[in-house]
Amino acid sequence: MKLRPVLLALGSASLFAALGVAAPSTGSPFYGDAPDAHHPWAIHDQNRPQPPRVEPGTFSTATQPGQPPSDAIVLFDGTAASLAKWESDPKPGEAPTPTKWIVRDGALECVPKSGYIRTKEQFGDCQLHIEWAAPKAVQGASQGRGNSGIFLMGRAEVQVLDNYNNPTYADGFAGSVYGINPPMANALRAPGEFQVYDIVFRRPILKDGKVIDPGHLTVFCNGVLLQDATPLEGPGGHLRRSLPVAFPEKGPLKLQDHGNPVRFRNIWYRPLPPRSSEGGTDGVLTAEATAAKRRAIAATLRADAAQLAGTAQMLRLAESLVYEDEAATHAQVEARATTYAASIKALPSADRTAKKGEVQSVVRALQYLGKSAIVPASFAPRATLEAIVKAEGWDQVKK
Repeated sequence: MKLRPVLLALGSASLFAALGVAAPSTGSPFYGDAPDAHHPWAIHDQNRPQPPRVEPGTFSTATQPGQPPSDAIVLFDGTAASLAKWESDPKPGEAPTPTKWIVRDGALECVPKSGYIRTKEQFGDCQLHIEWAAPKAVQGASQGRGNSGIFLMGRAEVQVLDNYNNPTYADGFAGSVYGINPPMANALRAPGEFQVYDIVFRRPILKDGKVIDPGHLTVFCNGVLLQDATPLEGPGGHLRRSLPVAFPEKGPLKLQDHGNPVRFRNIWYRPLPPRSSEGGTDGVLTAEATAAKRRAIAATLRADAAQLAGTAQMLRLAESLVYEDEAATHAQVEARATTYAASIKALPSADRTAKKGEVQSVVRALQYLGKSAIVPASFAPRATLEAIVKAEGWDQVKK
């Protein structure tokens, strides 16, 4: 059985019921603050998707690269075969050629004056892991010592430079967003040792020439935070101030040939989901994106309700109204709630006890719909059921 399609078709509660097992607790309906114009889910919403499982990798040591997580896309794994994922970075109008960089002792080593290289694969927003080492034999100073660069989408550069006891201009320091922002610290190991960069990259987004999201870079070096969501605006560059520039959706990862035999290893990335500014579901969404998402959630709940019956079906339909107050469903819930309240009222008190939990669930749902202004606070079925709860003493808190 393929779990995800069944979840979408039935809803999680119906799926576990069909399997004959108890559903895990993933939240309760009619519980936290309701969705609003910029948040498609309620607080603690049981309908919010569960995070996908990712098997974590292992950390690198001073001598051995770690293993990437299970969902990573590997760009260089230390083998000569993975060199086929890279090519030269040609001048405009020229075709790429196989890279002249070499694989030595499990590392991708720059051959000075052979030119930049780039991945054949193109990607955008990502978590990037890359390890690099400057030559152990120290030569040169400032920008002339162990210099290279990591260009996200071939544009935004995170500086690679041997700054171990080697000052240079601050916005060109190792771990800087080159020409934009210096690192917050110098966390480099000695020359010849591998430095571990973990980078979170979000590209700038412009629409009609206006900045919707300037993009940002977060950089860790050897576990130390160097860049904390540093805004990009544009790609930066040598001698040039960064100005707002639209980035494409995807681009290659480029590594710089700056004339030094810098080595790289253990290169992988994880694509990141779209941001709210481009139709994703992180953070605060636009009103349009929120409305579309809420309609989709409501449709899923209505489809789930079609697999149910009785009170469970009524409650699922009522739950769908929290996301979209669809007229036909609204009328159906009102009619069923009216019928349900009348049926409970007609029961002898002794027979109501067996339905205590069910009645309390319906009352909670109607109270939530009233709080959310989906039904009026004076809704007759709610008043009837609240009176029954009070008469039976079910509203009393046991001490």
